[in-house]
Amino acid sequence: MMSTTKHTIAVIVNDQPGVLQRVSGLFGRRGFNIESITVGASEEEGLSRMVIVTTGDDHLLEQIEKQLYKIIDVIKVVNLSKQPMVARELALIKVKAESHERPEVLGVVETFRASIVDIGPNTLMVQVVGDSEKIEAMVELLKPYGIREISRTGVTALIRGQANG
Repeated sequence: MMSTTKHTIAVIVNDQPGVLQRVSGLFGRRGFNIESITVGASEEEGLSRMVIVTTGDDHLLEQIEKQLYKIIDVIKVVNLSKQPMVARELALIKVKAESHERPEVLGVVETFRASIVDIGPNTLMVQVVGDSEKIEAMVELLKPYGIREISRTGVTALIRGQANG
C-alpha cells in the first residue's frame, strides 16, 4: 500500500493565459486535491513560478510530473519536498478583541512574531508570516477570541542554498 504524503512542487511556466487552468486541470483529472497554489513572476522575464501543495502517493505524483511536462508552456517541474527548502505563507486574521481582551491577543501576536496591521473599534487585524504549521498554531490560539475573517496566501517556497540551474 502506497503512503499518502504532502508534496510541494514548483512549476516554471511561460507566462501565458490559460496555463494555470491547464496545470490545475491536470491535478483534478488525476484525483489530486490542490491544498494551495501560488503563482507569480520568476527571476526570468516571461516565466512564472507556480508553487503547488498537494497530497498523494509518490507513484501518482511521478505520473503528474511526467504529464506536466506534456503541457507546452511548462518549462521545469521540481519536487521541492525532496530537497531542503524554505516554505512560507502569509495570513491576515481579523480577530474580535474588545479593549479588555487586547493585552491577551497582543501577547499571542508577540509570541508568534506577528504584527497588528489594523485596529478597529472591537477588532484587531493580525499579519503572520511563517510555515503552515506556525499559521495553524496561531489560528488555534486566536479562535477562543473569535476569528471574524481569515485570508491566507498559500505556500510559496524555494530550495535552500545554492540550487543548480
